[in-house]
Amino acid sequence: MAQLTPGGIVGGEAELIPTLSSLEPVYGEGSQLDEARLRFARLGDRFEAVYGARPALFARSPGRVNLIGEHIDYEGYSVLPMAIRQDMIVAVRRADGSGQVRVANVDDKYPVCVYPADPDKEIDIKNHKWGHYFMCGYKGVYEYCRSKGIDLGEPIALDAVVDGTVPQGSGLSSSAAFVCSATIAIMGVLEKNFPKKEVAQFTCLSERHIGTQSGGMDQAISIMAKSGFAELIDFNPIHATDVQLPPGGTFVIAHCLAESKKAETAATNYNNRVVECRLAAIVLAIKLGMDTKKAVSSVTTLSDVEGLCVSFAGNEGSSDPGVAVKKLLHEEPYTVEEIEKIAGESLTSVFQSSQTSLDVIKAAKHYKLFQRATHVYSEARRVYAFRDTVSSKLSEEDMLKGLGDLMNESHYSCSVLYECSCPELEELVKVCRDNGALGARLTGAGWGGCAVALVKERIVPQFILNLKEMYYKSRIDRGVINQNDLGLYVFASKPSSGAAIFKL
Repeated sequence: MAQLTPGGIVGGEAELIPTLSSLEPVYGEGSQLDEARLRFARLGDRFEAVYGARPALFARSPGRVNLIGEHIDYEGYSVLPMAIRQDMIVAVRRADGSGQVRVANVDDKYPVCVYPADPDKEIDIKNHKWGHYFMCGYKGVYEYCRSKGIDLGEPIALDAVVDGTVPQGSGLSSSAAFVCSATIAIMGVLEKNFPKKEVAQFTCLSERHIGTQSGGMDQAISIMAKSGFAELIDFNPIHATDVQLPPGGTFVIAHCLAESKKAETAATNYNNRVVECRLAAIVLAIKLGMDTKKAVSSVTTLSDVEGLCVSFAGNEGSSDPGVAVKKLLHEEPYTVEEIEKIAGESLTSVFQSSQTSLDVIKAAKHYKLFQRATHVYSEARRVYAFRDTVSSKLSEEDMLKGLGDLMNESHYSCSVLYECSCPELEELVKVCRDNGALGARLTGAGWGGCAVALVKERIVPQFILNLKEMYYKSRIDRGVINQNDLGLYVFASKPSSGAAIFKL
């Protein structure tokens, strides 16, 4: 078993969420630590102003930037993100006798949200509120404990205050950082601690209470990240492998200023792609000889049929599952009638157990199966090519160029095949490349949010200045953002550490 040490928890498969008594292990030294001390002090004061008492503890979970591997985690494929320094912090204490969970924010623009202290009450996703993400964590802890036979007694009432520096709707996973920080804060109050892998797994499931069919990458990196490393994250079961990035390169993250409303637009954007991928997998399975009923009932992701696709490709002298996609699916969008004829039943019957998928079917007019499957299989291969490039014997120059090329290919695939870009992202990616980025791509769900650019360390300050001049200045002039907030929207980041509980 892992042992508790002054620096947190170390060792073994059952590594727990660290409980720390100081901020240094997470925030390091210098200006970042000074800034963190101010934030924690301000959060504690805000908590006392709202609830008349000090918090029992704090919990912190970082946002993330996905370097490569977009929209493939929910298809069962590995991804390669890193945690960033921006994070969500939750201050919390028991509120015995109130019968409520109250969630406030250091920013007054977020009104206090109040919920009954009842983990069985469904979250009203038709009435979207920012505090719902805290309740995902609340429900998730109780669901996990029940599944393990852990008796938590009567549900506890809680008071919480939240402070976040992950820009909302940015594709940097503010929602997962919020759900994860809420989850470990509640664990801390209940005096429970569980292995990081299991927390990563159940926070992914609990975020689905908000109505998005997320794949688990965001929660896994937020919980399992290590300072100085990106992580290759595998699923089923969750496993993280440290990836040391070349020292001569830095990742610059830039917000295109179009907000990605993942939860609110799920039926037409994010969840729509999840449904299209499942339909592509079912159609491929049937065309590759699987019994129709079995395909409909048991195939849920493109990774489920990869083996069949690879066998098919083998007859063509290839090991690429994309060969089967090219030969067996047509490029024109599929109609509902066409898919129902192949599957032998109605789409409402295929997805009867998933309300979020039924919402997609109501909204969709056709399905682009060829394009979505081609993206997923090619992107999955790029993740391993990225990992192999980093661990190769190439010179630093060639390594950085190779990584940049893979990022550019990924962006093309996301933009053209998966159609999850937007005009602002296309403009921003072009500005990045025109100003010396070795590679640049959209990151996160897309449809707004951020781009990530790989830039040689020595040109980072000039690169950021050029972005400010060529992309942000016109938007500041139009009043889209305030000049003083620019640091929130464009910044360089080295890999940060993962979730922690603080008893300060």
